[in-house]
Amino acid sequence: MDRIKILWVDDEIQMLKSHMLFLKERGYDTTPCTNGQDAIDLVNNNNYEIVLLDENMPGLNGIETLEEIKKTKPFLPVIMITKNEEERIMEDAIGAKISDYLIKPVNPNQILLSLKKNLDQKTLIAKKTTQNYQKDFVDLSNSLNSLLTHHDWVNHYENLIRWEMELENLDDQSMFEIFKSQKKEANNLFSKFIEKNYSNWISNNDGPLLSHQIFRKSIFPKLKQHKPTILLVIDNLRLDQWNVIRSEFLNSYIVDNETSYFSILPTATQYSRNALFAGLTPLEIQKQYPEWWKYDHEEGGKNLNEENLLRAQCLRLGIDRPISYHKLNEISKSQQLIKTLQNHIHECLTVIVFNFVDMISHAKTEMEMIKELAPNDKAYRSLTLSWFKNSSLKKLIDKAAKLNYQLILTTDHGTINVTNPSEVISDKDTSMNLRYKTGRSLTFKSKDVYDCVSPGDLKLPSISLNSRYIFSKGDNYFVYKKNYNHFANFFRQTYQHGGISLEEMIVPFVVLSPRK
Repeated sequence: MDRIKILWVDDEIQMLKSHMLFLKERGYDTTPCTNGQDAIDLVNNNNYEIVLLDENMPGLNGIETLEEIKKTKPFLPVIMITKNEEERIMEDAIGAKISDYLIKPVNPNQILLSLKKNLDQKTLIAKKTTQNYQKDFVDLSNSLNSLLTHHDWVNHYENLIRWEMELENLDDQSMFEIFKSQKKEANNLFSKFIEKNYSNWISNNDGPLLSHQIFRKSIFPKLKQHKPTILLVIDNLRLDQWNVIRSEFLNSYIVDNETSYFSILPTATQYSRNALFAGLTPLEIQKQYPEWWKYDHEEGGKNLNEENLLRAQCLRLGIDRPISYHKLNEISKSQQLIKTLQNHIHECLTVIVFNFVDMISHAKTEMEMIKELAPNDKAYRSLTLSWFKNSSLKKLIDKAAKLNYQLILTTDHGTINVTNPSEVISDKDTSMNLRYKTGRSLTFKSKDVYDCVSPGDLKLPSISLNSRYIFSKGDNYFVYKKNYNHFANFFRQTYQHGGISLEEMIVPFVVLSPRK
């Protein structure tokens, strides 16, 4: 094992010989130093892995020495050691980017703990994470056979997300490869669970909250509090993506309630978002408002009547206070709403639809650059976080908090990174979506799909008497027989939605209050 080089700076260094001996026995070679200037010279001429720095020294004090060290070695970890417990000293040290702060007198074990935390943290975390996952692996696998309710599946999915985000950061990817197999198995069983229960859920309201129920059951009650409220619908936001951007909300908001609901099938904007705003199933929308519904094969936008559907639902619910609807596809529209947000504070509800995350997922299909930036879920989450931190949406949320808006955040559906092509044959009027198909003449691999022969059973409109719907399960995606290999390769590892998977169906619903 390579020994670790430490620089210890203290004007009373002779009194610390026993500490240095203790560290030597544990693999740390310590260079003693008695003043700030010598410390700066030593740092510039040697490769130390960490510095222990006394705050109170004659000549250059600890803070001044720290600032000089950071000029030439900005990433060198420095542990400040001091007798002074003044808050000002602590703040100065933290502001100068210390790695840790210890109060004298310190014992050798305190020093050792701080060194391990700063030098060995990644290795120790990786080791512990691997050990914990190995313990939990059996429980996760065994529990798959006992997931009987939608609550069980939500909890299981949340556990999978937690493990995925921990394991993906390990240098050794062997555990992560095991995890991916485990997640794939979970998605396969989840598809069977949906196939068995979904028709009963949507026909009898006997199951989880679904897209068409979320406004009436979860949003409308919040409006009775008569607080200015924003409903933010971030299109295509997965539960794991919410987890990575969550902390960015906490500077301005407090999370009051954090839960999830199930997107209806197909998990596609045309169906799930229209259902959310209408408070109706797609079949009910088509019957009650045929002028606001377009079938898959018809030309034109399928989500051009969201505001009309929303206002109709509000009228049915007896909401007589003003509402406004804003679909933000361009930066200029976001900036304009930021400027005028105060003008909406008297409204019962301000609805904002933000499409950028959906645009990222679709861009991966169309642009090689996005494929390179987001080759997997880890990168996809990272890209989402980077976008959000620098987005106009972040500015809009900060402004909303200052204006004391209650914030309800949700989405219409999620998305999945598809890897397995599945051949389908159809006629020319069949929908083009890669995760679901609707039409009259469909030939497919039955093991890869949830086949709905009677669309009315799932509250879905039929193009014709013989129409059916098929939904892709797991990470499958539909490819036509013509030019099969070309399109199979073109769409492999792209983000698609419309089918059945944990990622597409279980989506976030969050209520936040502004910080006082």
